[in-house]
Order: sequence, then structure tokens, then C-alpha cells
Amino acid sequence: MSNLAQNLIDSAAEDAGRPALRMDDAVLTYGEFRDAALRVAASLRARGVAPGDRVGMVLPNVLSFPVVFYGALLAGAAVVPMNPLLKAREVEYYLRDSGARLVVALGPSAEPVTEAARTVGIDAVTVGPALPEELMADEPLGAPVERADDDLAVILYTSGTTGQPKGAELTHRNLAGNARTTAETLLENSTDEVIMGCLPLFHVFGLTCGLNTAVLRGSTLTLIPRFDGAKALSVIERDKVTIFEGVPTMFSAMLHSPEAEKNDVSSLRLCVSGGSAMPVEVMRSFEEKFGCIILEGYGLSETSPVASFNHPHAERKPGSIGTPIAGVEMRLVDDDGKDIPAGEVGEIAIRGENVMKGYWQRPEETATAIPDGWFRTGDLARQDEAGYFFIVDRKKEMIIRGGYNVYPREIEEALYEHPAVAEAACIGIAHPELGEEVGAAVALKPGASAGVDELREFVKDRVAAYKYPRHLWLVDSLPKGPTGKILRRSVEVPAEVGSR
Repeated sequence: MSNLAQNLIDSAAEDAGRPALRMDDAVLTYGEFRDAALRVAASLRARGVAPGDRVGMVLPNVLSFPVVFYGALLAGAAVVPMNPLLKAREVEYYLRDSGARLVVALGPSAEPVTEAARTVGIDAVTVGPALPEELMADEPLGAPVERADDDLAVILYTSGTTGQPKGAELTHRNLAGNARTTAETLLENSTDEVIMGCLPLFHVFGLTCGLNTAVLRGSTLTLIPRFDGAKALSVIERDKVTIFEGVPTMFSAMLHSPEAEKNDVSSLRLCVSGGSAMPVEVMRSFEEKFGCIILEGYGLSETSPVASFNHPHAERKPGSIGTPIAGVEMRLVDDDGKDIPAGEVGEIAIRGENVMKGYWQRPEETATAIPDGWFRTGDLARQDEAGYFFIVDRKKEMIIRGGYNVYPREIEEALYEHPAVAEAACIGIAHPELGEEVGAAVALKPGASAGVDELREFVKDRVAAYKYPRHLWLVDSLPKGPTGKILRRSVEVPAEVGSR
């Protein structure tokens, strides 16, 4: 089996009546999920989508997301998932770069997507939240389109500190293998498991560990379109959720929710955290209050995502990202790719079935990222004597705000579009709940004037809401290295803003 979507066909054949997807009162059984996805596949083929073509998806966590996602795979297409919070200019870039043939959006929030599609010259199909009926043919596709292991299944856009976002090419083998290993690591009574799907499905953590793992094992995935701590707790009680997967801010929101005492969450068997470092105090307090252990893992878009984990039946070390999962190797290297002596800090390099094929149409950047078969993550870590990894810092200057990646370069580019801005540096500022908040230091052109609020609103109009700098301050000039490059790490944060 090479087409990842064969898992849906197999799970539906095993028990068509079992609940597959739930969103409040709406439920799709495995049989209904399969039939709807096959009708989406037929509709895409009728619209001229051929095997290997890219289909853009800009959908939140509603039932239509899994149906369109699996429908596109069944049709042999590759999916380009995007955050529904993106603005038209951001969507336009992803559509143009990926060469998408078509894009699917949710009716109420489709305006930026239809605008972007119009600019690029492709069709945008808007669908409803419960079923994507506007994209469902009367008759289903007869059988999944065959794909090879190494064929492209998903392009996930990610950014470095330089240049435009680039698409990580994840294959059917990458995603199927990572879902299988996740299932073997986490799921015990597979068909009795109820997985909480509040992680965004357009992000690889939610896509692999939530959706694809649930479909592989015939488990139930219960969705929350917009995360809220109190809502999550009530859904855990209502649906008897056994596995909760989230980023640290979600655990914090549930922990501090006024409803925390009122809901029965005794069905919870296991919690999984990823996306950014889990504060040890949040972990301890959550486990104490809810009587459920949290296992922390690590991964990236380029690694499908899971690379290492604190395994359920091994020693767990709070503050550690654990040890590599089956089928994956991790080591620490210096700038020349040589192994680092035990106890010293090095860059995490990863090799295994989870590592992406490459960056979409960027051979040079692929060669830099995977020079010798080992993917260079840009994350700095140390390893203890038992082989557990501990993240120390990021080599890349990416900011992780509440589990969402924010790339400094992108925010700086938006600031530079303002006529008064001469220089800009975007940095992460420590935040007790979000992990990091986005900050920006700005130097104006001689004789130009612009207020802090004006600049903040200017950026807010150009990027997704989670990205714009909540903290912005003006400076005479920014620190630079010998070549004149702005040194983000040397930017000083005003005392009234907070610490780095």
C-alpha cells in the first residue's frame, strides 16, 4: 500500500459504522467518511486534477477538512494545507509557489482565499463545515489512485531566517510511517481510543498524530474548530477522550480554566505535548490536577513531524524531548557535520523514514539542509548519558508563539513595506503563557515619522493575526555585525516590554 488514503478504505471496511469524526453534535462514521472522500476525489478528477497535481486547502478543524484531505489523496493529488488566518498576499504566495490547480476554503472565511486564487488565476471552491458538498460528485471514485512510496502527499510551508517560505515535501511513505510509529507508541485499544483533535490539522503535528493516526487505527477523532480551555475540558468529558494532544499553551489554558474543577476528565489516559518546550511547572501542575501523565516529544514539518519522544513505557525526563522513535536516528553535530563529544551542545541532525524528500523546487536549499542524508534541524541540544536529548536553543531565529511558528524575516519584510521604515529586527520575547511573544525594533528613515501604533497596525493588515508584533519600539539604529548585517540577538528590549 502506497497511497496514504488506503488507510481510510481499510478502516471503513473493518467497521463502517464506527464513529470516525465528531464535531459537537455532528458525527461521521468511517463508512460515511470514506464515501464522502471518494465523492470529493471524483469531483476533483472531473475538475481536471490529475495525479501529482497540488490542491490547496485553507480550512480550520471542521469535518470538511479530513474529507477534503483524504479526497485529494484518493484522487492522487498532493495537498497544500494552509492556516485559515493567513491574509490574501500570504495565500497567493503559497498557491503560486506550489503551482496549485485549485484551492478549497471554508465559506465564512473564504474572502482572502478567493481573492488570492483570482490573482493567481485558479478556481477557489468554498465548502461548508459539516460536509464539503460543493466539492462532492454524485458518484464516488471507484478506487484510490495508486501512488508510489516516494510520491508527494503533502507540501507544508516553512521558513528559515532568510528568503521566502519554502515547501517541505512529505511523501506517502513519510506520513504513513510516522502515523504507524505514533500509533504503535501511543495507542493501546486502538478502536476504543478517542483522540482530541484541537491541534490545527493544517499543521503537521495535528495532521499526523491526530488525523492520520486515528484513521490508521480506526479510532475516533473529535474536533474543536477554535481552541478554548473550558470547551476542551467539556469535550473530554462528553466524548470520553482518552488521548489529548496539544502544545504547552493548550495545557496551560485548561489548567487555568475556571471549569477545571467541574469536568470529569477521568477518561484521559495519556497527554502528548509538542510544538515548543513544555514548562516543567505547567507539566507538574497539570498532571497533579488531572491525574494524567504528559509525554513530551519533538519534531518539525520536515520530519513528518515526530522524531523523538518520551516513550510511555520508559523513564520520562521532564524538560527532555526524549529519545528517537523507531525508524529514526538522531545525533548532535558541529558546523562541519562532525559528532559532538558527550555532554556538549551541538545541532540536532536526523535521519530516517520520516525525513522529507526535500524542499519543493529548491535543490540548493535541500542540499544545504540534508547535505549527507542527515537533516540539519537548526536546533541546538545536549544529550545525557542515557541518550535523552535536551533542547538548549534554536540556531535558527524562529519564534514559537503559542505553538505557532513566526519567522522574523517575514515580519521584517512587512515592516519594510512601510515608507518610513529604514531598518527592522523582529525577535522573540519571553511570555509566561505563550512561550514567546513577537517583538520588533524599528529605525525610521531620516526625517520620516511614524508612530508605534501605526506601524503595528500596518503589519497587522499584512500578516496573520498571530504573527504581528504585539511589542514594537523605535530605536535610532540597530546593532550590526562587521558585514553590516543586523544582529537580532544583540537587540536590546526596553525594560517596560520584558525580557528576551
